[in-house]
Amino acid sequence: MKPFLKVPTTFQPVDDAVDEAWDAIRGNAVADRIFYTASEAANFSMIWHALGIARAVADGDLRAALKPSAALALESALVNGPIKSMFERERPDVVAEDRPMHLRQPKTSSFPSGHASAAVVASSYLTGGSRWPWKLFVRSTAAIVATSRIHVKIHHATDVAAGAATGWALARAMRPLLRRVFD
Repeated sequence: MKPFLKVPTTFQPVDDAVDEAWDAIRGNAVADRIFYTASEAANFSMIWHALGIARAVADGDLRAALKPSAALALESALVNGPIKSMFERERPDVVAEDRPMHLRQPKTSSFPSGHASAAVVASSYLTGGSRWPWKLFVRSTAAIVATSRIHVKIHHATDVAAGAATGWALARAMRPLLRRVFD
């Protein structure tokens, strides 16, 4: 599918301001390690599937891992398929050799961020009915994963914001279907 929507350039000043502010922590060894690791761990939603399994084992309900994984499969199919295909947006300019750690370079449109979308979907499905320490851990991890895409310069800030909004909308839209299948 050929993209038919171009992301408006009116967002560029916001993206530039966030990117410039973020430069203050880029190159910090601790920040780089956290954000690059989070970004890599979230490839193919691996961190979210692992957390789903961990919660299912802790709760003694292995079937509980299937619901978040199903939600993530639907999210990925929609975001990385038709949604990203609609938009044309270049990723931030960066020379791979300038990165302190290796990262897989996506070939899809930069808009919206699939990592941010998956983080919100995962957070929604992994925290339902849980206690606050788990919710805090999962939601903090989701925030780190989403913002890691700005830190590593794979996405613009508005890509991440749009990805988070997309994830929120998809999580809500999928809920009735997933309840019917898993509850």
